[in-house]
Amino acid sequence: MHEGVIITKHIRKSIVYYFSVLTIFLIIVIACAEDIQNIDEVDNNIKSTGNVSLIVLGTVQDAGSPHAGCTKDCCADLFESPDKKRMVVSLGLTDKKNRKTYLFEATPDLPRQMKSLNTLAPFMQQETPNGIFLTHAHIGHYTGLMYLGKESMSAKSVPVYTMPKMKSFLENNGPWDQLIALKNIEVQPIDNEVELMLTSSLKVKSITVPHRDEYSETVGYVISGPNKSALFIPDIDKWEKWDKDIIDEIAKVNYAFLDATFFDGEEINNRDISQIPHPFVIESMAKFESLPADQKAKIYFTHLNHTNPLLNPNSEKTKIVLENGFNIARLNQVFDL
Repeated sequence: MHEGVIITKHIRKSIVYYFSVLTIFLIIVIACAEDIQNIDEVDNNIKSTGNVSLIVLGTVQDAGSPHAGCTKDCCADLFESPDKKRMVVSLGLTDKKNRKTYLFEATPDLPRQMKSLNTLAPFMQQETPNGIFLTHAHIGHYTGLMYLGKESMSAKSVPVYTMPKMKSFLENNGPWDQLIALKNIEVQPIDNEVELMLTSSLKVKSITVPHRDEYSETVGYVISGPNKSALFIPDIDKWEKWDKDIIDEIAKVNYAFLDATFFDGEEINNRDISQIPHPFVIESMAKFESLPADQKAKIYFTHLNHTNPLLNPNSEKTKIVLENGFNIARLNQVFDL
């Protein structure tokens, strides 16, 4: 009897053990299944559904995040564990009907952004876009052109749309002039406020804005599809310096992707911020405070400096922006035009 009791207890312990293992296994399987479902849902959300779509391919200021030489807490962990979502400011365009893609800005993250644009396009596409639009000659907005050159993919005649001073800068300075000589790129001139018809469904207009124009003029773009339009101004000194009223320009479009380099002046305490002017987010929110809710909802802040707390979707400053009716551009957001 004593031996039988021992055996029975042993069997019970074994059964409890195996049921515990099975329970843990099922929990892991269910959790993984939920993760896969979430991933599938994200993929479905970021796929283009309309004929013409605008895709956010980057939201960070020129020098990226982490920032070279940064010793602040905002960069501390990123050198060892980079955040793949932090790519330099860029927009992509897909035209399903005409099977064309376009890129706004040639950033240091160009290889990944071209790949993302192709992946998110609802059709098969060549590795390079059908055109690249540049805003100006600061490092985050044009230096990605180097990846089209001989040392990299040696692209074939990629159209690069630029204003006159930007065109001259590329043609008369190395290594960019080599890209032109080797026909890696073909510089296409555009003019201020002259609308360019790219396809039967898509048109683009450049608009000059005040900025530190050491090597070229600076422009924003109005991008129009068959149904909606977007304003893209990643860099400007201050709204008050512009000869246009930004509130009027927002009223003309459905989406406005606007310069939000710094949340306020406090985040830059080691440089003379007067030498790198941008509209602070707190200034923009104050300027747009009286707008009706539907106009505020058009605004997506972008071009975020590595110090900007809006890079963190869970920060208190992010909550303030969202609670005030504005938006913050995030990687892979898709807007049908």
